[in-house]
Amino acid sequence: MQNILSLIRAHDVIVLHRHKSPDGDALGSQIGLKKIILSNFPEKTVYMTGDEAGRYAFMEDSIMDDVPDDVFPAALSIILDCGAAHLVSDDRWQKAKAVCRMDHHLFCGAMAPHEVVDSTYESCCGLICDFCLQTGLQIPSDAATALYTGMITDSGRFRYDATSPRTLRLAAHLLEKGVDTNEMYRNLYASDFDQLLLRARYTQKIQFTPAHVAYIYTTKEEMLQESHEEFAISRGMVSLMSDIKDVDIWANFTETDRGVLCELRSSRFNINPVAVKYGGGGHQKASGATVADRETVLAMLKDLDAIMEENAQ
Repeated sequence: MQNILSLIRAHDVIVLHRHKSPDGDALGSQIGLKKIILSNFPEKTVYMTGDEAGRYAFMEDSIMDDVPDDVFPAALSIILDCGAAHLVSDDRWQKAKAVCRMDHHLFCGAMAPHEVVDSTYESCCGLICDFCLQTGLQIPSDAATALYTGMITDSGRFRYDATSPRTLRLAAHLLEKGVDTNEMYRNLYASDFDQLLLRARYTQKIQFTPAHVAYIYTTKEEMLQESHEEFAISRGMVSLMSDIKDVDIWANFTETDRGVLCELRSSRFNINPVAVKYGGGGHQKASGATVADRETVLAMLKDLDAIMEENAQ
């Protein structure tokens, strides 16, 4: 990780990127690392770039910066929490003077000359926390809050099996910086009555394949009737199926103008190859892709059924 620190030291201007449609880990990585760099190197200029924060807009300083084009030729671009080049929000990183990547997704190919990619971390925020511990960088309290939020969301409140003893040690280090967990959880998990009604409606949409893969499919026409943004339906509703008894794989499909957003999850099996097959990626048990149409979704469901059938033998 020393090479990443050397790059940060060598550049006066740094631009932080992450994946599109950010989750808590992507934003936590950006916000946390920005505050860490400015705390340790106050003379530097650090920008965050990308699309809007969506449901994670409650995170402090989650508004992206307006980065002029002429910044990049002299800047270091750091790509965070992103496993594929086409998923980076703001592709101007390709014009930067230097590029590096810090990520915890399954490695699908190099994106930058300098990379720290380690899928044993439960989150990119956890990786950044460990980066600071290994290199001696101080983590201010506001950065700790952002990083802890990312660790919580990507580990499912420490429920997912990516959680390790290291995860809890890193989380303890962040808590010692003064994270207000009551405020964080209140913003992260509190549901208003409209959200409860939304979850109830989508629970009634759950279907099952012959091999008992649970899924929800939302058409473009149904989306036009929704007052909620795409992210709240696609990624927001996939967790509805996570605790159904005897369901080991579940998926949520949402039609949009950009194609069908596919969120794939499993409690036991590696579903990442299915996502990769259809142009996506992610983790072994939590991956995603965007496909062209419903017919492709049906083919994907057959592949998920095949995983269930293979493991039933």
